[in-house]
Amino acid sequence: MSAMVGAAAHDLREAAAPASGTPASAPSLHWARSYADRVAVTDALALAVALAVAYAVRFPLNGTAAVVSGEFSPSYLSLSVVLFAAWMGALTFGRTRDRRLVGSGPGEFTRVAQVTWHLFATVAIIGFLFRMDIGRGYLGIAAPLGLGLVLAGRLAWRTRLHARRDAGADRSAVLVVGPRRNVATLINEFHRNPRAGYQVTGVCLVQEDARPLPHAIGGVPVLGAHTDAADVARQRGVAAVAVAGSYSMSNEEVRALAWDLEGSGVDMAITLNLTDVAGPRVLMQPVNGLPLVYVDEARFTGSKYIVKSLFDWCGAFLITAVISPVLLALALLVKLTSRGPVLYKQERIGKDGQPFYMYKFRSMHVGAHERLAEVLAAEGVTEVGVFYKPKNDPRVTTVGRVLRRYSLDELPQLFNVLRGEMSLVGPRPQIEAEVRTYDRAANRRLRVRPGLTGLWQVSGRSSLDPETSMRMDVAYVENWTLFGDVMILARTARAMATGDGAR
Repeated sequence: MSAMVGAAAHDLREAAAPASGTPASAPSLHWARSYADRVAVTDALALAVALAVAYAVRFPLNGTAAVVSGEFSPSYLSLSVVLFAAWMGALTFGRTRDRRLVGSGPGEFTRVAQVTWHLFATVAIIGFLFRMDIGRGYLGIAAPLGLGLVLAGRLAWRTRLHARRDAGADRSAVLVVGPRRNVATLINEFHRNPRAGYQVTGVCLVQEDARPLPHAIGGVPVLGAHTDAADVARQRGVAAVAVAGSYSMSNEEVRALAWDLEGSGVDMAITLNLTDVAGPRVLMQPVNGLPLVYVDEARFTGSKYIVKSLFDWCGAFLITAVISPVLLALALLVKLTSRGPVLYKQERIGKDGQPFYMYKFRSMHVGAHERLAEVLAAEGVTEVGVFYKPKNDPRVTTVGRVLRRYSLDELPQLFNVLRGEMSLVGPRPQIEAEVRTYDRAANRRLRVRPGLTGLWQVSGRSSLDPETSMRMDVAYVENWTLFGDVMILARTARAMATGDGAR
């Protein structure tokens, strides 16, 4: 088994190594190689544990080798070794540790799940073709346990990677190419979320007039014109060249840049003018050699929303049943420590602009609403915007501060989910006064049921600015997936445990 782990790590080092022509000391790639090696080791340990547990639970360890029934009947020990090697190979050649995939977003976890699903579907087909009756209990333990352990390991490594990126390490150097306005926007987007792992280290500008090139844009040095991009990329040892709006360059220039980067190990990325559109809605179809990108319209009805409703109701029911003692304890704590009702209800705006009453554990003193103007005056706030919350609110009770820090005050909204007024995951519901300030983009939030938790809550919560929070909500509404909902719920549980970003 250890030999397999070593071989897998060696394959990963070769797969992650830059092609000839890239400076061997390129700092932007060092973290990716070592990170892929570490993830490969934990993947191997996770799969070994899962297969060992499945074998031990399914077959008694009495010294007799269990064999697969059917015309072709290898031992389950041999099957476990082959399955381990195939699973590791699938994770490796399925590029689940690609540096462009790890560290940010659900893409890494989605690909791990897809690779695992395809592997076990292949095992089922092979079993049928060779008339092997592989125990369903064995596979039923190995598959979900292995997937869960691999994802847990990936999550642990991602948490460590985020901490290092917050400290300025483990980022991929990027050279941005394009006209001045587009370059400035793209630099801002790259640096908006450091955990995505990109650091713009240089700019090559498309010259739109006869003016001399500026020395820097957004604090990033201008290193030359767009025609110098390939040479600059090689000299600087960057991980990628990002073309900010390819329409600003001719087709021949973009193609020439791609050719010039061949063999350098430097990726080339091209941005689209349409932002916040996820992969499932994008289809690329070449027409006479020209890549034509189709974007499906966002849909807010249909079978996947029926599945989401069933998932929400069943999930809310199970969570409520499991944590009912916690709900009772919190209710007693609120009742015994301050005067007033246990639950606080407030009218919020839900799907399609329909109002409903949202429930929370009361975290403020009675009559808090009448003191809002006093609190705003103390903070020097004259106008309440979207997502605004007072930083030091004297109306919050002692118990309420703890409830809010760990989002425990939100738990009664499980009953809103059971009533069909909310979802487990979605944009947070807002009051009518906030909804009246919505522009066209923000109104997209109202196309789905609001959620108990959402994308921006697990991406920074109260530490994010309103513009970023709204953009994340709109992106979720138009591109959500069931697997993405599961990942958001998992991240919510972690955020509640640590209290990150709450106030």
